Amino acid sequence: MDGLMPLAYDYPLLGVFWTTLIIFLWVLWFFLLFKIIVDIFRDHEMGGWGKAGWLIFVIILPFLGVFVYLLARGKGMAQRDMRDMKEQQQMMDSYIRETAGTAGASQVDQLAKLSEIRAKGDITDEEFQAAKKRILQ
Repeated sequence: MDGLMPLAYDYPLLGVFWTTLIIFLWVLWFFLLFKIIVDIFRDHEMGGWGKAGWLIFVIILPFLGVFVYLLARGKGMAQRDMRDMKEQQQMMDSYIRETAGTAGASQVDQLAKLSEIRAKGDITDEEFQAAKKRILQ
C-alpha cells in the first residue's frame, strides 16, 4: 500500500482547513512585505541611506523588519497612501472634466452651429425651432 496515492478521504477536513489558513497567511505575508518595500521607495522624505537601511533590514530579518517598520513608520505609510489616493482622485476628476468638456459641445456652441446652418438655408425655421428645443432640454 505504500505505492498507492492517498485519496481525498485520507486527508481530514481539519487538515484542509489548516493548509488553507497557512496558504492564506503566506500570501498575506508576501503582500505586506511587497507593500512595505514599495512604501520604502515611495517615501520622498527619507534619504537614500535610510531607504537602503530599511530595505536591508526588511530583507535580512523579514519578520522583525516588517514588524519594526510597521511600528515605526506605519502612520506615515497610511498618510502616504491617503495622499496618493487624493492625487489619483484629483487626476481622475480633471481627466473626466477635460474629456466631458471636449467630447460634447456646449449648448451655446450647438445653437451657434444650428443658426449657421439655418442662415445657409439648409434647414427651415420649423426644423430650427425643433432642434433648438432638443438642445435646450
